Amino acid sequence: MAVKITDEYIDLLNQAVARELQVSVQYMLQHAKMEKLIRKALPENILLDKTTYDAVGKFLKDFAIQEMKHAGSIMERIYYLGGEATTKATKPTIGNSLSEFAKLGVTAEEEALVLYRKLIEAAVKIGDYETYELFEKIYSDEEAHLFKFQEYTSMQDEYENPSQYVSEWRKVFTDDYFELLNKAAASEISAIVQYTNQHEKASLLTMRKKDTPLEVITEQNKAKVISELLKTIFMQEMEHLEKITERIYLLEGETTSIPAPLPVVGGSTTEFISLGHKAENDAIVLYRKIIEEALKKGDTTTRKIFEEIVMQEEEHYWKFDDYLK
Repeated sequence: MAVKITDEYIDLLNQAVARELQVSVQYMLQHAKMEKLIRKALPENILLDKTTYDAVGKFLKDFAIQEMKHAGSIMERIYYLGGEATTKATKPTIGNSLSEFAKLGVTAEEEALVLYRKLIEAAVKIGDYETYELFEKIYSDEEAHLFKFQEYTSMQDEYENPSQYVSEWRKVFTDDYFELLNKAAASEISAIVQYTNQHEKASLLTMRKKDTPLEVITEQNKAKVISELLKTIFMQEMEHLEKITERIYLLEGETTSIPAPLPVVGGSTTEFISLGHKAENDAIVLYRKIIEEALKKGDTTTRKIFEEIVMQEEEHYWKFDDYLK
């Protein structure tokens, strides 16, 4: 290694990972909650082709994906430097209105910029110019996010006070039902963090050594193939999280932001596959139970959402299964 890496330096990088994981989940859940807010908008705004809520909802999703990519880039750098990337996020805070989303976003981005200036200074001090350049780019992205959020902090929220009346059809959505749905949301968050981390760990330079003539000719090895597979899967899990949390919010529930079970990364591609295989198996079992409960309650929309998700989770399961044979 050309530069001297300390535990304190890796810890600083992991603070950045934890923050990126936090805001990625935070912005995705705020994006999902926007669908609920749109339905509470004042009637005259519902008549518009596009409301403020639509516009904000779109950039929140874009930011969520970008922040997860930041997390992945930092994880990859940590592994290259010989450290172990964290799977623990700083606790997200969601909020209940557009202006609150914006204020929380401003706070999160300001805190990130302070941390990243510290990281840039530390990287220059030890001569780690690759990390310096990485955080210069991330810093620029976060500054753009900050400026975007600042546009909405003083905006008046345009929705009516919620009615205390609960319509008859919504009475079937009990606390235990929301608890079940939130287990699905927690499972998806866990999968996103686990697969993102494993993707970057599999991309580690030392795991890309070519051991056979075939690997030299094709410029491929098992680690590289698994890395690309994990990248594809965690992007699909982001879509699953979006669909599940949107549904929870539309049913007037609140969604979790904590992964469960806790993500487990493993140390080799063989372990990545085994852990992914188990995670997909557990998700399928849980989601079939949700489908069964949704069928009992006549909740057709939720049933269809999870039937579609189960089909994709089964595809993930069989892809992992292929590498276990």
